[in-house]
Amino acid sequence: MTQERNGVATLKGNPITLVGPELKAGDQAPDFTLNKSLVETVSLKDYSGKIKLISVVPSIDTGVCDAQTRRFNEAAGSLGDNVVVLTVSVDLPFAQARWCGAAGVDKVVMLSDYKTHSFGESYGVYIKELGLDQRSIFVVDADDKIQYVEYLPEMTEHPNYEQAINAVKALV
Repeated sequence: MTQERNGVATLKGNPITLVGPELKAGDQAPDFTLNKSLVETVSLKDYSGKIKLISVVPSIDTGVCDAQTRRFNEAAGSLGDNVVVLTVSVDLPFAQARWCGAAGVDKVVMLSDYKTHSFGESYGVYIKELGLDQRSIFVVDADDKIQYVEYLPEMTEHPNYEQAINAVKALV
């Protein structure tokens, strides 16, 4: 049975149920299957040997998610060739592509968890009541070990951008 965590996060003050484990720094990063397009999927192995900043947003078309993705897109240009910035949401891949084109976002890799929710459940961010993934940040080193985690206790809040970026810089 999949683990459910109650009382650890809210959306506008209302409690939500998270499905999956709470990961911590030092844990091995779980594998996942995410859609890059409607037909192309990727997994953690596709980014093997790279430092991964994984930015999870509930839906790209909301204000905080928009700002979060733009902020990490800005940072991506200065983090070096050994770093990949992945943004994960449950938005359909063509909605993600439309948003990126309109926003001029071109340095992050947009990935969708809409089909299997394997990322959300493996990383403990799948919201049972909403079918969305909880806002969170994971920094995973080149050996696929988690070095930094931030689960946002309130979904409408911004993550600590500087801490996440500094966690990546410490690995470069």
